[in-house]
Parts: sequence; C-alpha cells; structure tokens
Amino acid sequence: MDLRPMKYKDYVWPHNPKIYGISYQRKVAVSKVPFGHYLMRDMGLSYRVLKGEGEFCGPGAYDEFKKLATVFYDGGPGKLWHPLWQESNAYFVALSLKQEPLPDYVYYTFEFWESYDEHVETVRLESAAGTAATAAAAEVRKTHTVVSGDTLWAIAKRNGLSLQALLALNPEIKNPNLIRPGQTVYLS
Repeated sequence: MDLRPMKYKDYVWPHNPKIYGISYQRKVAVSKVPFGHYLMRDMGLSYRVLKGEGEFCGPGAYDEFKKLATVFYDGGPGKLWHPLWQESNAYFVALSLKQEPLPDYVYYTFEFWESYDEHVETVRLESAAGTAATAAAAEVRKTHTVVSGDTLWAIAKRNGLSLQALLALNPEIKNPNLIRPGQTVYLS
C-alpha cells in the first residue's frame, strides 16, 4: 500500500514514521457511597493521543530533524494529517531524540494531542521585557471547577456576579439547573 506522507502545519515528513499508535481515553469519576458501593460517572471522551517514532537517514538527516524541531517550537495547534486517520487539529506536545544525533542518522519520538478548538485556550507567556499591553492581551480567564453540591447561583454569588452575568460568560450551559462535578465554569 502506497501511503501519502504525514503532515503537520507546513511540515511534510520525507517518509512516514516507522511506528505510530493512537490512544483513545474516556474520563470516569468514581465516588464512594455508603455500604461499600461506588458510583461511576462518565465525564466524556478525552483528547486522543498520537505517539510514534521514526528516523531520518542519509545526508542532511540532522538538518531534517531541526526542521521538525522548528515546527515543534512554533507552538499552538495545527492541522495534523496522518495517512491512516482523519485530519484533526492537534498540539505537538513532545519531540525527543533517542540517541546522539549524527549528520546522517537521527532516531526520534513524537507525540500529538488532538484538540477541540472550542475547548482549548492558548496562552503565550511573554518575557519580563514585555509591555503592559502584551501582558493584558495574554490575560487568562478566571475559572471555577464544579464540585458536588455546587449550584450556578451559589458560584455566581461567591464571585460577585449575577446569575445572568455568569450564564452570559458560559453560553455552553443550556440548563442552569444542570452542572456536573469536574465541569469548568468561566468567571471572567
């Protein structure tokens, strides 16, 4: 079978990695209840992880690895196209050498995490020399993680907000009477 090469952002592998695998995860919360029983709650699917390893061989192998490392250092999500799986948005989260690089041979491993853009917040840290405007632009939203017994009304009151203001900050909450432990609620 002739497979097209793997691609991430603008980088195209000269040949596909030797080994790659994908793992699917589901988050499940477990709570102890009286008399030795447990309650399990399905918190939904988590991100998928694509891991692999490969090698660059021949003249310029280390230069090819440096090109891949440059893509890694760029940060942020990008389109990942794999010859066997569908295209997805992903973060390039790990890249490592598995031996001392040689000019004509580099063995490496990589890891991508699939992202769902509506659930991902990108924050870039600036140097100490950054301006106040840059720092304000990188401001992170304040959040609260729901625990058992929380209500939106109580969360709003504790944070000096009206229920309507809290709902405006969280348009994904369709039913204000239904929030779950582990859910993130935005406060700013």
